Amino acid sequence: MRRGIAATALVASLALAATACGGDGGSDSESGGPVTITWWDTSNATNEAPTYRALVKEFEAAHKDIKVKYVNVPFDQAQNKFDTAAGSKGAPDVLRSEVGWTPAFAKKGFFAPLDGTEALAEQDKFQPSLIEQAKYEGKTYGVPLVTDTLALVYNKELFAKAGVEAPKTWEDLKKAAAVIKDKTGVDGYWGSTAGYYAQPFLYGEGTDTVDAEAKKITVKSPEAEKAYGTWLSLFDGKGLHKADTTADAYAHIQDAFVNGKVAAIIQGPWEITNFYKGSAFKDKNNLGIATVPAGSTGKAGAPTGGHNLSVYAGSDQARQKAALKFVKFMTSAKAQETIALKNSTLPTRQDAYTAKVKADPGIAGYQTVLSAAQPRPALPEYSSLWVPLDDELPKIAGGDESLDKGLSNVETAMTKLVPDFAK
Repeated sequence: MRRGIAATALVASLALAATACGGDGGSDSESGGPVTITWWDTSNATNEAPTYRALVKEFEAAHKDIKVKYVNVPFDQAQNKFDTAAGSKGAPDVLRSEVGWTPAFAKKGFFAPLDGTEALAEQDKFQPSLIEQAKYEGKTYGVPLVTDTLALVYNKELFAKAGVEAPKTWEDLKKAAAVIKDKTGVDGYWGSTAGYYAQPFLYGEGTDTVDAEAKKITVKSPEAEKAYGTWLSLFDGKGLHKADTTADAYAHIQDAFVNGKVAAIIQGPWEITNFYKGSAFKDKNNLGIATVPAGSTGKAGAPTGGHNLSVYAGSDQARQKAALKFVKFMTSAKAQETIALKNSTLPTRQDAYTAKVKADPGIAGYQTVLSAAQPRPALPEYSSLWVPLDDELPKIAGGDESLDKGLSNVETAMTKLVPDFAK
């Protein structure tokens, strides 16, 4: 899973972090040679990084006066690693920052504001909500590189065999799952116990974990309790797979779906390439993608995710100038088209959705559900709010804790994360 704050402790020493950062670029510029900047890329090292490495070489070929030191940092280590490096003035010049990290690092003064710079020269080409999500206190601290959201992904062949259509509501999903089980023998739906994947249930009841504007924790409001009650009900019933509360739950759910052992799951576009590797989707067109089902309010929505490119505020003027050129290049329509074609990820600007890009049924399908994606509030602590949910929801789904007790524990934990918020 690519969401939430990094849960893994820093695994490299500060000395090692400093050698991997852009600190050595200043001497090059002072001696009249090329400016060297460092980019920490947090993409998947196997499936995505080769595309970014190739684009770095393309950038260097077009900008002889700039060298880019590429470092692939594991996603689950990157947030803590950057936090430590930036605090010691040893951070990379450019970071591929998860959207939830952007306001948090901006609040600490680690990111440079990009408004009016070369990096945002084509701001009007980007999806407005993504630019808004890159802001903190009115200033923009990142340029959207890739975006994502959650969707109901389903096996068209199994749905057709059962004679059911993509469900519009969670109740429809329950009914469809039972029919699929009767007609095909496989479960119709397998849900996740992770906090991020429960967000659509909250949106379906018109609520969230917190009301950032009112500065109030709402995870145990009547609306939220109803949302989590619906979420919990989808682990018990005909065609509904029981909750997997093991550490490998994500892999188990994914494997079952791509190999036709379950007909539908909630998932994001970062798994498109892996969908196609499964036996059920050798024919890419068998992959169905629909907006997540709606709740009792009739609303359907999923969180907006993705990554921005941000510039380190501690870099010297020469490296910041070079970093801005690099960010502009990497987020250009041409670069985003390349990234989409190679990595099957979603562009953040409409002019990158070319005919070639939309020929991928996975990308085309996810593009249709982006309109239902909800941007996160510009709350630096927002991503961290999923941590207590990740602790408590598996206990609730596994029957080890009541819904009321689990949500009470979550609420208590959140008061420590946002101490100025009321219950």
